[in-house]
Amino acid sequence: MPDRIRMGLVGGGPGSFIGPVHRIAAELDGEIALVAGAFSRDAQRSAEAGRGYGIAPERAYPSIEAMLDAEAARADGIQFVTIATPNFHHLPAACAAMRAGIAVMSDKPMTATLDQARELAAVLAANPVPYGLTYTYSGYPLVREMRERIATGAIGAVRKVVVEYNQGWLAGAGEGKQAEWRLDPARSGEGGCIADIGVHAFHLAEFVTGLRVSRINADLGTVVQGRALDDDCQMFLRFEGGARGLLSASQVMTGEGNDLAIRIYGETGALRWSQENPNRFEWLKGEGGMEVVRAGDPGLSAIAMRGIRLPGGHPEGLLEALANLYRDFARDMRGEGGSLVPGIEDGLRGMALVAAAVAASRAESGWVDLKV
Repeated sequence: MPDRIRMGLVGGGPGSFIGPVHRIAAELDGEIALVAGAFSRDAQRSAEAGRGYGIAPERAYPSIEAMLDAEAARADGIQFVTIATPNFHHLPAACAAMRAGIAVMSDKPMTATLDQARELAAVLAANPVPYGLTYTYSGYPLVREMRERIATGAIGAVRKVVVEYNQGWLAGAGEGKQAEWRLDPARSGEGGCIADIGVHAFHLAEFVTGLRVSRINADLGTVVQGRALDDDCQMFLRFEGGARGLLSASQVMTGEGNDLAIRIYGETGALRWSQENPNRFEWLKGEGGMEVVRAGDPGLSAIAMRGIRLPGGHPEGLLEALANLYRDFARDMRGEGGSLVPGIEDGLRGMALVAAAVAASRAESGWVDLKV
């Protein structure tokens, strides 16, 4: 695969949900190939995962350190790593890769704590390589279209932002494999729901509006008794420039699937989009009436059309959105520019949100500044 960018996967061992998702998305456009991996610290399980991914047996490693050492000696060695592990491993894995001169694409959140995020940023500054975060929803073409329309004044100055992320998979007391590490402070970090899906909602609000949150008033809670981390959160937002907002994220909303939705209200109109129906958004006109904008419609911006692979009316979803981030990351690695893949600043801001929300909620501090 001489003309494809070579990827190594950290995590994604047997039984993983997210590992195969990354592999499919990364390879969707034929620009990237998964060629190696440190899929598990158990050598046998890593080898098992390697067979499942179709990796050469000698390129399934028991650790990222072993992978970096061995791949550096190969003419066809990896050029970047994707980190798909629990949060506590993001910092050491990313730093090891960066110090070896290897680019990094990481699952969110950036790290387990804000201090770790600052440490990672310092290592990246000393070892500059492409770095990206999989805030996947920023890859949806119509999310990018909304961003373009807001930037060009389609709804006037933004006044109000409402973003919700509703899940119900943790509504019961039972905790399956996917929940186990997310509810463990030693592996997840100081935030539960806020770090798992709250940062997605936060990033979406900033990404679409182009505005930065400056202050928050947070209320995080643990609804299911016995949990050490929050499973439900809501907060008021104040954006630079005066816009106000609401953010709600919960994993205990019984019956909900993956209901991420955003509404942005401006001086002359509003936009509404839902992740569970991602191939359209509604444009409410200030003078009355509503226009439905669909993926593939004539007149979409070039940045939106670049992320669409099928004719209008043919659904595209999460895999394609993540693939758009990987395609952007490939542009970064080739030095082509024009990428919208979230980066180090987005990661730092997400971790600042987690730290501020957890501390302020515990102390019932009310309004606090969001400081990176």
